[in-house]
Amino acid sequence: MKTRAKSAFIMTPLLVIIFLGGYCLVVGVIALTFLALHEFSAAFGDKKPSRWALWASVCLLYACYFLQLFHTFAYLPLWLFISLVLCFLSMFSMKKTDLGQGMATILGVVYIIFLPFHLVLVDNAYTAPFNIAGGLGFSGVFNISGLHTYVWIIVLAAFGADIFAYFTGKLLGSRPLCPSISPKKTVEGSVGGVLGALLLCGLFSYFFLPDGFVDCLIIGVLGGVVSQLGDLSASVMKRRIGIKDWGTLIPGHGGVLDRVDSILFTAPLVYYFLMIKESLAIL
Repeated sequence: MKTRAKSAFIMTPLLVIIFLGGYCLVVGVIALTFLALHEFSAAFGDKKPSRWALWASVCLLYACYFLQLFHTFAYLPLWLFISLVLCFLSMFSMKKTDLGQGMATILGVVYIIFLPFHLVLVDNAYTAPFNIAGGLGFSGVFNISGLHTYVWIIVLAAFGADIFAYFTGKLLGSRPLCPSISPKKTVEGSVGGVLGALLLCGLFSYFFLPDGFVDCLIIGVLGGVVSQLGDLSASVMKRRIGIKDWGTLIPGHGGVLDRVDSILFTAPLVYYFLMIKESLAIL
């Protein structure tokens, strides 16, 4: 019980950061990225990915963000291209770096830096922030996202699938889903996870995002599937590396990366789903 209480205490700031949104969310995602990079790098032991290339990639991405270069989506592929160039440059030291470390560096750029940035993109593009100090003459200064943001849908789809899959698997699970990757996961649990994500996203949308109710139902189903793929993908990597958890920061759950691995896949899904839908509506 104490372990679960500690875990809840550590995860509470995440909910506050999502509620505040805006620059608070950006700072939170940056902190999460650096913590996840630390865990990711440490997992490789002596064959660590290039830290300077990863840090340079993070700094470049958020420097571009704060300079407002990402108002057009075209700059994001440019950042990715430059980051990949840095990854290959890190392999030029033939005696110090092998191909495996170079590939781990590229994986770090895509998996640890690029994917969580979609939380920021969703909050920027699909949130109508409200001002809490407009009456005091500070209009535009204290804008927060509140509950009317699709970032909540990302979290609900990911965590909802995780929680419902766990309890459904405990109660009804009998057929293994991927025994070679995660022996405890079951087909029944997986289905329960998708239904749980659908339920939570639907309920949240009904009260706080009524205009996007159908979209949230679709995201609930797709997110329930994709979040489990994210969890299984992380399990595959950990098994290949030979570790049980990425870290120990969150009692009972491992590290930060262990807790957000499903979000890393769900955030891009939500962003690109909404972006494609918006593009088709314009056409």
